[in-house]
Amino acid sequence: MEQQPQPYVTPQPVQPLQPISPQPTDLPAVVEEPAKPVRIAAVGDIHVRETDKGKWVDFFKAASDQADILLLCGDLTDHGYAKEAEVLAEEMRSCTIPVVCVLGNHDHDKDEHEEIRSCLLRDNVHFLDGDAVVIKNVGFAGVKGFGGGFDKYMLSMFGEVSNKAFVQEAVEEALKLEAGLSRLDTEYPGVKKIAVLHYSPIKATVEGEPEAIHPFLGCSRLAEPLDRQNVLACFHGHAHIGTLEGETAKGVKVFNVAKPILQKAGFAMPFFLFDV
Repeated sequence: MEQQPQPYVTPQPVQPLQPISPQPTDLPAVVEEPAKPVRIAAVGDIHVRETDKGKWVDFFKAASDQADILLLCGDLTDHGYAKEAEVLAEEMRSCTIPVVCVLGNHDHDKDEHEEIRSCLLRDNVHFLDGDAVVIKNVGFAGVKGFGGGFDKYMLSMFGEVSNKAFVQEAVEEALKLEAGLSRLDTEYPGVKKIAVLHYSPIKATVEGEPEAIHPFLGCSRLAEPLDRQNVLACFHGHAHIGTLEGETAKGVKVFNVAKPILQKAGFAMPFFLFDV
């Protein structure tokens, strides 16, 4: 049977697909909470003695409860004996958070500083001497530091060999600090940096001490790496009757957390809290 021709129909333009209306849902909207700051507890000059057994347990428990990381800013022992460090090591068993340490001048007094370091080292205890460590996305670099004076009264590399050796010690400590901070920048770009010292990098936090001994309490050479490396904050001890807070020429916060300073300021537990 012969088919009849179909009438020609003009093709119509294709209509674009319409978006599907979102269906109502009972699921709550996801709201991202801001990152919780890392809380640092810091203290220097705890001067632990052989007779201090049991004295520091509550301190380390409180620091563990209130902070995420504990900084010990030198003079961990009173006379520089390894036996004092053994007592401290036992007390630190109560500490359940990471600890970052530098040694102080008292810890070097009996030339047993290596033994002191060995007594205290464990998985959650980190000693810094020109090196660095990153904990909870915060970078720490540290050295003991040394004296030499501040600003226009800083000692120069001049005169007797013994005087030059004194100045050179401060230069080398500053170079080690610079190296540690630079390593953080290289290996962890953008990490927030904290410096841990024993001696002060600025005059402001030793104010209150007799002016005649300022050259033995710290050195401005230590402040130069802090400013160059954009450090967030620096903690030190050593100056027992100095001042709690100051800042470098470029505004880096510096805190003198020597235990006597914190006790005088009325801290219930002698550690200073700082959020990063």
